Amino acid sequence: MKRFHVHVHVDDLARSVAFYSKLFAAAPARLEGDYAKWMLDDPRINFAISARGAKAGVDHLGFQVDDASELAELKARAEAAGMALQDEGETTCCYARSEKHWVTDPQGVAWEQFHTLGGIPVFSEAAASAAANSACCAAASAEPAEPAKAAEGSPAIAAEASTGCCGPTGPTTRGKPIGVAVKSANACC
Repeated sequence: MKRFHVHVHVDDLARSVAFYSKLFAAAPARLEGDYAKWMLDDPRINFAISARGAKAGVDHLGFQVDDASELAELKARAEAAGMALQDEGETTCCYARSEKHWVTDPQGVAWEQFHTLGGIPVFSEAAASAAANSACCAAASAEPAEPAKAAEGSPAIAAEASTGCCGPTGPTTRGKPIGVAVKSANACC
């Protein structure tokens, strides 16, 4: 069975948790310092909020499925309809490990289609890795010797932009199809 999914970015998580808990007459099923999720049965919805976006508002919509066969059915339907699809496979996001893919509607609204496989203790393993890389980069930048700067547009600048000092730092789409605006470099879903 499918569950409708809505993810909204909020400016004040605590205030929003209080509001939505009253609206839904239920406490969040998952509550973290930057994220909350309600798994409601009436209506059947996975409603998530996070304080990770640059701008408050609806981030994306989607369908959460109960098993892999339902996800395969959604994927086959999108492919048969000729929709551009980004298949992430198994990934981590929003304190969960999931199998997912994305499609984008004609207005640019991202639709996530996913099957949750289990929980994880961090928002995203990729974001946790990036944070570790940032610490590595901060330590590296504290060294007194700095490399000579290359001219803008040179291969050295392009290589630095694509790899960073400790790993990839190029533009991210948070797993969303290309063309969907990214609201936060460390956000995922």
